[in-house]
Amino acid sequence: MISLKSNSEIEIMREAGFIVASAVMEAFDVMEPGITTKELDNITCSVIKKQGAKPAFLGLYGFPATACVSINNEIVHGIPSDDRIIKNGDIVTIDCGAIVDGLYSDHAVSKIAGEDINNNRTIIETTKGSLNQAIKEIKPGNRLGDVSNAVESYVRPKGFELVREYVGHGIGRQLHEPPQVPNIGSPSTGIELRPGLVLAIEPMLTAGGWETEKLDDDWTVVTKDGSMSCHFEHTVAVTDIGFDILTKI
Repeated sequence: MISLKSNSEIEIMREAGFIVASAVMEAFDVMEPGITTKELDNITCSVIKKQGAKPAFLGLYGFPATACVSINNEIVHGIPSDDRIIKNGDIVTIDCGAIVDGLYSDHAVSKIAGEDINNNRTIIETTKGSLNQAIKEIKPGNRLGDVSNAVESYVRPKGFELVREYVGHGIGRQLHEPPQVPNIGSPSTGIELRPGLVLAIEPMLTAGGWETEKLDDDWTVVTKDGSMSCHFEHTVAVTDIGFDILTKI
């Protein structure tokens, strides 16, 4: 069942969204070559807890950390570690969630550590741009396929591929709720967007093929061909007149 959130629930999700956006921002404020992914995770955990929220990912399905910290060809679900040191030029993605009064937020940002020595700025700008295009399609009367198609239509001409095995999702009382939000789709298809629907929209791009595989840790998802990847995500509510981004500062 697809659930529509009340105005009061959306305001609580906005608080959770502000908290997780703050946590990700503060982690990136100190992110530089030489820092470990565990140090970034510690920062997100500290920020979330200090603001009275709960980490949404910690313990969920057995995940052992507050944030997923993924590097380069790692698309999603990278496990933070004291042994994983970020290098100059790495693409670093921090994906994190927070819970306030039983309601969830979900947010991801990718940035380059240090200098762009590997010429990866274009994939980052394209991924972020595709998320912005998708959000513009969120309004009553549009359909889910309009959102998915906005991502695909923006990305294809720029020469990047879209991950198909992992998608966005509804969000609210659970981190993952119906409906699924693919990054590939046809306009005017899928469910109709209605006020109160809240979606976690998350384009995941690769510089090579779309196929993925999971590492031996049973969490980290990487590009099968080893190509670079990038991931951005916002939690967005459908309003009476359009959209409302809940994971922003």
